[in-house]
Amino acid sequence: MDWKKRLDDTSAALNTFRKARPETGKGFTTLHHAAMGEGSMTVREKELVALGIGIAQQCEDCIGFHLQAAVRAGATREDVADTISVAVMMGGGPSYMYGARALQAYDQLFGES
Repeated sequence: MDWKKRLDDTSAALNTFRKARPETGKGFTTLHHAAMGEGSMTVREKELVALGIGIAQQCEDCIGFHLQAAVRAGATREDVADTISVAVMMGGGPSYMYGARALQAYDQLFGES
């Protein structure tokens, strides 16, 4: 999969939806900012949690977007691999498959380390 193209396509689809239903888009963005800001957990930690949930819920777009945000917040490839391990423990075989995709996304988007 071409992760950059996938995320660009998803961003375009989200922009189209936001134009059709701006209040829904605004509400989700408000929720996102409220949940993901600094608190007792760092943004890096929160993004890694979101990445793990994206893997367990089998949401490729969530994996891509939260992976990017986690790396922007300082996450390393090792952090991503640890997150995948926890997601696999919680989600079993399907999380193992999506976890492998998450590491593939890291390597494509940020270069293998």
